[in-house]
Amino acid sequence: MNNKSSFVTGAGLGLRRSFMQTIADTSPKDIDFYEVAPENWMTLGGKVGKQFRALTERFPFICHGLSLSIGSADPLDEVFVRDIKDFLQTHQIRLYSEHLSYCSHQGHLYDLLPIPFTGEAVDYVANRIRRVQDILEQKIAIENASYYAVPSHELSEIEFFNAVVEQADCDVLLDLNNIYVNSINHGYDPEDFLKSMPGERIAYAHVAGHYVAKEDFLIDTHGAAIVDPVWALLGQAYALFGVFPTLLERDFNIPEVKELLSEVEMIKNKQNDYQSSMPVKRHG
Repeated sequence: MNNKSSFVTGAGLGLRRSFMQTIADTSPKDIDFYEVAPENWMTLGGKVGKQFRALTERFPFICHGLSLSIGSADPLDEVFVRDIKDFLQTHQIRLYSEHLSYCSHQGHLYDLLPIPFTGEAVDYVANRIRRVQDILEQKIAIENASYYAVPSHELSEIEFFNAVVEQADCDVLLDLNNIYVNSINHGYDPEDFLKSMPGERIAYAHVAGHYVAKEDFLIDTHGAAIVDPVWALLGQAYALFGVFPTLLERDFNIPEVKELLSEVEMIKNKQNDYQSSMPVKRHG
């Protein structure tokens, strides 16, 4: 397995086309790396394609996929995985991550759906992740996903997640907002969940905002500012596992870049708070 020697550090931002030109023109100093969904960029040509290529030549990038559908009963789309590999190589992308969920069943479902928390599903999903890693010739990072209905389960969410990443021998994309959202919706302690994560496998983390539908029902939208409990979880994660690369996600209700930069700066401030006393967690 080829683990790239290059890695990202610091605080990152999910790149969106709506503010790509601003990033190109200003090169904000607080942003250490960028993340894109490869499905949204792989087929772009023309002016936008050239602008994107210019950015990947200047800045470190990672990829967070949307449609691998690792838990689907459909056959693994190996043509798509090879297209991902070409995209990573073309742009010297440092890491590829995906959700522990599925989004297809005899066609695309346009939603990320939960996988049953069973031993059989652990074996099935882990084998598919291993196949993806074999094709890419590098490890991928799997994200703990948000979910709203509890599927068939023999295992708890954290038992299922840990069993998959251990058996697949993959890395982890730690999503702090998803932990918080799931803890409210499904009634568990987010700190206990965090403490049970395999910290040695964390490649990087996501922080994001959510929508409060009811006091006990949150929706993971990436469309609002990050709330204090999620910031607190991020600090706890650094205290537990060391400082690792952390990225701000914002997909809807996207504000001015200066507002996004203020949240990226908060990530950097938290990293600096813990950097002096804790080791830096690096992927590679």
